[in-house]
Amino acid sequence: MAVIDITELKSTLAPRRALLGLDLGEKTIGVAVSDISLTLASPLELIRKTKFTHEAERLFHLMQVREADGLVIGLPVNMDGTEGPRAQSCRAFARNLLRLRDLPIAFWDERWSSAAMNRFLIEEADLSRSKRAEVIDRNAAAYILQGALDRIRDNDQ
Repeated sequence: MAVIDITELKSTLAPRRALLGLDLGEKTIGVAVSDISLTLASPLELIRKTKFTHEAERLFHLMQVREADGLVIGLPVNMDGTEGPRAQSCRAFARNLLRLRDLPIAFWDERWSSAAMNRFLIEEADLSRSKRAEVIDRNAAAYILQGALDRIRDNDQ
């Protein structure tokens, strides 16, 4: 399966299966999971980047344990809508995953995810900088996945 449009993602999933959301950073991968009704995203885990095969194995394990059939990957688009090196890196990550396993993958514009999570964690949760660093990527992944879930739900109506 290739990378697909977010509006087609739900139709590729088996009934009552979840999605994982990914926030791909330079050193870590934030992971979030949806519920089986594809309504709510929750932060799940932070994977430290070491070697692609290890990262892929961990993601595939999480997909199995959480009964997830597909991925939503945050795509860091520039403010003018163009794609730079980070976006190309995310696309390469998806292509490499698809070489290992046939699964549906969709991208979601993540321009505001980390900024929104930082603002929330400062203003609402009152977390210090060091504590924010521990949770930002997982929460950014949940923010990305929630945006995609909302779009999927809006498309269904």
